Amino acid sequence: MHQYVTFVLNHWELFAALVVILALLAGGQYTDRLRGFRAVSPTEATQLINREDALVLDVRDDGEYQGGHIINSVHIPLTGLSDRLGELEKHKDKPIIVGCRSGQRSARACSTLRKQGFERVYNLAGGVMAWQNANLPLSKK
Repeated sequence: MHQYVTFVLNHWELFAALVVILALLAGGQYTDRLRGFRAVSPTEATQLINREDALVLDVRDDGEYQGGHIINSVHIPLTGLSDRLGELEKHKDKPIIVGCRSGQRSARACSTLRKQGFERVYNLAGGVMAWQNANLPLSKK
């Protein structure tokens, strides 16, 4: 035990860096709880869709959506989400998976949905790009 104390005292910078890294890793586990929604991988998203009839909400711009989107997704661009929340009211009891190109805009949309009382909100981690990288289908219809 004396050796550990001596090491920490002699190399306090390394020990401080270790503490910071451990805090960041632990903090990541609690971030989802604080935000009220969690990120799901494309695989987890397909399981939610297939097992719990989850709704996929695409918040990308019109051009991005027309370039290819997740099959049966509902398209409401992020800029108009607040005005069109009424369209989602009938899905309030279902899981809602929100996606965009990379996962940044969808995180903002998830926050908006949570503030409006939607309980089961998920952010598609990596967005449609991750969906494509997982070789999952997109529709252009």
